[in-house]
Amino acid sequence: MKSSTAQEERAENAKIVGDDLAQLIPQTGMPFWRVWHLLRLNLILLIPMFSAGTIGYDGAMINALQIAPYWKKYFHHPVKAQLGLINAIFPVGKICGLAMVTPITIQAASVNVGMLVFSRWFLGVGTAFMAQPSPIIITELACPTHRGKVTALFNTFYFFGAILAAWLTYGTIKRPDDWSWRIPSLLQGAFPFVQLLFWFAVPESPRWLIAKGKVQEARVLFTRQHAGGDVNSPLVQFEMEEIQETFKLEKELPEGGSWRGMAKTPANRRRCMIAVILGAFAQWVGNAVITYYLTLVLNDIGITDATHQALINGGLQIFNLFAVVFCGALMVDSLGRRTLFLWSAAGMCISYITALNSRFIETKSVSVGIAVVPMLFVFFFHYDIAFTPLLYAYPAEIFPYALRGAGVSLTSSSSHGGLIVSQFVNPIAMANISWKYYIGHTLEEIALAFEGDQATVKNAIPEIFGKGELEVGMVHVEDTRAQ
Repeated sequence: MKSSTAQEERAENAKIVGDDLAQLIPQTGMPFWRVWHLLRLNLILLIPMFSAGTIGYDGAMINALQIAPYWKKYFHHPVKAQLGLINAIFPVGKICGLAMVTPITIQAASVNVGMLVFSRWFLGVGTAFMAQPSPIIITELACPTHRGKVTALFNTFYFFGAILAAWLTYGTIKRPDDWSWRIPSLLQGAFPFVQLLFWFAVPESPRWLIAKGKVQEARVLFTRQHAGGDVNSPLVQFEMEEIQETFKLEKELPEGGSWRGMAKTPANRRRCMIAVILGAFAQWVGNAVITYYLTLVLNDIGITDATHQALINGGLQIFNLFAVVFCGALMVDSLGRRTLFLWSAAGMCISYITALNSRFIETKSVSVGIAVVPMLFVFFFHYDIAFTPLLYAYPAEIFPYALRGAGVSLTSSSSHGGLIVSQFVNPIAMANISWKYYIGHTLEEIALAFEGDQATVKNAIPEIFGKGELEVGMVHVEDTRAQ
């Protein structure tokens, strides 16, 4: 029976890491949580995962604060560009990344919009130093058979932070004072605080140690973390030889480890293209509207009660966590990365909420407005299964060691650059064109922006866009049908 179990385990491992490496991995016949050194390693990897929790906390908190009456009153009901600035300054700071510590107490003590904006910029700067190296060290420390799932789990912690923020804000929103928003702002330091307490337990990357000539330290680390102390482990020998040989080959390549090296070969250029596109798409598929401006979406469909909005926000974060973990991160090895991306894109396209929103605007039907809510969940399910778990995991896997840090930074910069643009634009567009912002414009409608009244397709625009003044992006065109 034990032999059969070992064979099944080896066959399962071969599907993940290939036949050659699967032969070298010790067959325990037990799940990892019953093997002490593997359980210990995976618990250690939870610490860098909290970096994503900090970002998720911010997203859900700033969404929830827009529901809080005292936050809106204190900051004089920020809308459009001002609201966009409050949101967008966080990724601006993250791109800057010039500080080591996130000064949470500044945001909690904000006395005006300027101070709030500065504190959120400072927060973004601090999180950059946590979030950028975290998926890299997870990828390089994880056991080979766990690497895909564990790295994909990194960004799922976004929703641990989001859940904490959403429900904490739901609990404080009824307070009749400014602490209804100051308490959630203050507690944004919870995840960084936990990381500071336990970061000593996280070992250095073995690949970094080898790159710095500390070969014996790397061997000891692999022996302890991957082989449970077995100094004769063939797995450790394989990993050490593979990394050293890779470094040797990379050193022979001109500029192989520099930023210029990222554009030196067709393979690296393709990696860079994927990193940039993935980062941008992660923010421009429609999720940013709901993530940071759920209040505006719910207002559009007639759900204006602060308590109801907070409940929907909290429920959505819990749903997201289950979807991203069990249908996304834990399926990366069995379904594959490409399949998840294709499924995600198709599902988001099919499940978009435009038709229901437009119907509510026309009819003001309560039932139609309520029907939009489950479609939010359907949309986010499909976003969760790929773009959340694979946003940083995929670049960390496809770039070689010498370019891995730069590759993850490229994805992060692209993602947050896209987020900055959308954060400024979203509240303005939502205020001006409501649900129509979700779909953009058809090719015919784009002609209006360039040709105005002379556009030959003018009278072909569907009646659903209303009469009178027709808005196309930032261009206003008089609709002669209203005359």
